[in-house]
Amino acid sequence: MFQKSIQVLVLLASVGWTGAAVATPPSTPVARGLSSPESIQAWKKRHGNWGRWGPEDQLGTANLITPARRKEAAKLVREGVSVSLAHTLETRQAADVPSPLEHQMLVHGEAPESTYSADRLAVGFHGWSHTHLDALCHVFDGGRTYNGYAQSKVDAKGCSVLSVNSVRDGLTTRGVLIDMAAFKGVPYLEPGTPIHAADLEAWERKTKVKVTSGDAVIVRTGRWARRAAVGAWDVSSHSPGLHLSSVEWFAARGVAVVATDVGLDVLPSGVEGLVMPVHLLLINTLGVHVIDNADLEALAKAATARGRYDFLLSIAPLAIEGGTGSPVNPIATF
Repeated sequence: MFQKSIQVLVLLASVGWTGAAVATPPSTPVARGLSSPESIQAWKKRHGNWGRWGPEDQLGTANLITPARRKEAAKLVREGVSVSLAHTLETRQAADVPSPLEHQMLVHGEAPESTYSADRLAVGFHGWSHTHLDALCHVFDGGRTYNGYAQSKVDAKGCSVLSVNSVRDGLTTRGVLIDMAAFKGVPYLEPGTPIHAADLEAWERKTKVKVTSGDAVIVRTGRWARRAAVGAWDVSSHSPGLHLSSVEWFAARGVAVVATDVGLDVLPSGVEGLVMPVHLLLINTLGVHVIDNADLEALAKAATARGRYDFLLSIAPLAIEGGTGSPVNPIATF
């Protein structure tokens, strides 16, 4: 995934919850077996999605976002109110921004002869700073990408398979906000706080909102609220986030997209030998597209004010041939 950890991956509320219930078939029981490297390898063989949609599949769980699911999601638009899930691109270096956006004005109004303005942008978007979508070519495991393609198909020219261009038509589906910080009655989770499958299940029981196949699940830790309150910190080494057990829950629910306001995984991961096991299993084993560093503060306020936690979610990555991902500005529409 990220510049500091990709090499490791290669090697190897208390607020008024009143959401409406959503009908769904009985869910697959979630086991709690992922605890050791051996159990993880066994789980990958039993539950991985390689070959599920054919040997040439490039979409992964985006296949679960069917035309019918899009039409159902569109019915969630009742007010026409839209909310961005993107954090403004950071232009200043900080403890959690090692590679800030480079923004250069090429033409501007201070030149009397100017008749227009223009600028240039450059950004290394992978990491813990900028809101971005990870393509399925992003994470290697045992020399393979998702669906068993050789990692050599990702070369100096880019990804010849599984690039972000595979989803250039967008990911439009039902979004479900799980505000875990509010659920636990705090403004934000402290670094190192894990979010277990049991927490996600408890949130479902409390809100009576059921996550279903093809959904995009958006988990708020309150990272940006904490940053505003206490300042930037090194999120790449110490972060709240998803525990490995959550992967089993996402797989059982048939989740198509997972987004968080951090780098997905709780750090440290607590799993011997794996720095970011949630990234590894979601992207490489299951073929789930992931959004990192979303800014969920405005969304949380909008959802709480309405007492509803599902909405139409639209994700439109840049059309980058061979790209390992893309900066994105996901939009929730109520």
